[in-house]
Amino acid sequence: MTTLDLSHNLPELSVGQLSSALQRTVETAFPRVRVRGEISGFKRAPSGHLYLNLKDPDAVLGAVCWKGVAARLALRPEDGMEVIATGKLTIFAGQSKYQLVIDQIELAGRGALLALIEDRKRRLAAEGLFEASRKRPLPLLPRVIGVITSPTGAVIRDILHRLNDRFPRPVLVWPVVVQGEAAAAQIVAAIEGFNRLAEGGRIPRPDVLIVARGGGSIEDLMAFNEEAVVRAAAASAIPLISAVGHETDTTLIDFASDRRAPTPTAAAEMAVPVRADLRQAVQERGQRLDHAAERILQDRTLRLEALGRGLTDPRRALAEAVQRLDDRAQQLHRVMRQRLALARGQVETVAARLPHPQAQIALARSRFLAEDRALKQSFARRLSHERQRFTGLAARLRIEPWQQELARQGQALTHLAARVPTAYNQYRRSRLDRLAGLGRLLESYSYKGTLARGFVVLRDDAGALLSGVAALPPGALITLEAQDGSRKAELLSDDGSLRSARPRAKPPLPTQERLF
Repeated sequence: MTTLDLSHNLPELSVGQLSSALQRTVETAFPRVRVRGEISGFKRAPSGHLYLNLKDPDAVLGAVCWKGVAARLALRPEDGMEVIATGKLTIFAGQSKYQLVIDQIELAGRGALLALIEDRKRRLAAEGLFEASRKRPLPLLPRVIGVITSPTGAVIRDILHRLNDRFPRPVLVWPVVVQGEAAAAQIVAAIEGFNRLAEGGRIPRPDVLIVARGGGSIEDLMAFNEEAVVRAAAASAIPLISAVGHETDTTLIDFASDRRAPTPTAAAEMAVPVRADLRQAVQERGQRLDHAAERILQDRTLRLEALGRGLTDPRRALAEAVQRLDDRAQQLHRVMRQRLALARGQVETVAARLPHPQAQIALARSRFLAEDRALKQSFARRLSHERQRFTGLAARLRIEPWQQELARQGQALTHLAARVPTAYNQYRRSRLDRLAGLGRLLESYSYKGTLARGFVVLRDDAGALLSGVAALPPGALITLEAQDGSRKAELLSDDGSLRSARPRAKPPLPTQERLF
C-alpha cells in the first residue's frame, strides 16, 4: 500500500514571514502584561536603552526599556531588585526570542524597597561614610547659606522666612527637582557645584549647605536614598544639613550629612543663631569682661603700691650707679696704660733681634742668582741630550720606515689596478639590466598598447586630449589617433556623428615606431 505525502500542499514561508506572524500572534495575545521578578544582567547601552532579565525560580524573561521611557522611570533598576514590570510582550526576530518591552517599572511592595534601602545603608556604613569622626561642626554665623531644593515649593519659603526671623543672611538657591529619575543627578550636581566655587570669587562660596525637601512617601523620597547622593553629601567640604521629609522620615543622606534637621524650618534654625539672643549674650559677656578688667586693674594697682614701698629712691640709685661707672672708667684707663707700656717694650726687644732689611734683600738676591745659573746649566744639558736623541731618531726614520711604507703602498695600488676592469664590467651590466627593466615598465604604462586593441584617441584641432565630443559645436575639427597613424575629422551634428575631413597638406603625425 502506497502512502500519500501531502506536505507539499503546506504554504511555503520565509524566515521573516514566519517571524512576523509569530510577532503579531504574541503581541495580539499579550498586548499589556505585568510581570513580577528579580532583575539580573542589567546593563545600560551607550544608546540609552536598558537591557535586563526578569527571573524567578522557574524561568527567565528578557526585557528591554527604550531610551525615552528609561528617562521617565521613577525607579533606577539594579541587579537583585525585585520589581513589577509593565509593558507588552513581543518577539525579537534577530535572536528568535520573545521579550518584554517595559514602559513602567516599580518595586514589588514596600518591603522590597525598605530591604533595598537597608542593604545600601549597611554597605555604605561599612565603607565608613556614616562615621561620626567625618562630621564637621557648623559655623556659628555663616556669611552665605546655600540651599538645594525645589524653587517652587513651600520649603524654600519656610527656610527664608525662618532665616529672616532669626538672623538674616545672604542665601544662594540651587534649583533642583526633588522627585523622579532626574532628581538624584541634579542634587549631586548641586552639592558638587557649591563645593567647586572658589573663595573670594564672583559668586560667594557658602559656609553651610541645606538640602531640603517636604514630606512624602518612601517612593517620593527615594532620590535622597541614592548612593550617588549619599556619597556627594559625605564628600562635601562645606558642612551640610539634611532636612528631608518630616520628623518621622529618614533617608540615607541624613546619616552622611554633618547635621540632620527634622524639618526644613529646623534646618534654618540650626544654620543661624537668634540675633536677639546673640546680642544679649554679647552684652552679658561685655559686662563680665568689664568687671573682670576692673578687678584685675585693682589687684595690679595694690600689688604695684606694695612693691613700690620696698624699692629705694630712684635718684639715689642713679647717683650710686654713676659713681660706680666713674670708678670703673679710672681703673680701665690705668690698666690700658700699663698694657700699652708692656707691649711697647716687647716690640723693642723683638726689633733688636731682627736683621736689617737691606741685609735680607742682599742675601735673597745672591740666592736667586745662584739658582738662576744652576737652572740655565741644567736646561743646556737637557737640551743637548734631547737634540742628540732627536738626531738619532730622525736618522733612523729617514731610511727604513719610509721605504717599507712606499713598497706596501705600491703593492696595494697594483692589486687595485687589477680589480678595476672586473668591477667596472659588473657595474655596467647591473645598470644595463636596470635600464632595460625601466624601459619595459615604461612600455607597459604607454597608451599605445590600448590603441593596438582597437581604441582611438580624440584630440582637438590644437592637439589637446578630449574626453568627449558632446560639448563641441558642429563643424569642429578633431583628430583621430589610431595604432597606425592619425586622421582629421569634422563634426557634422550635435549627436557626435563624424565624416572625414579634406586631405591635409601637412604630413601625418609620427607613428609609434617613429616616436619610440
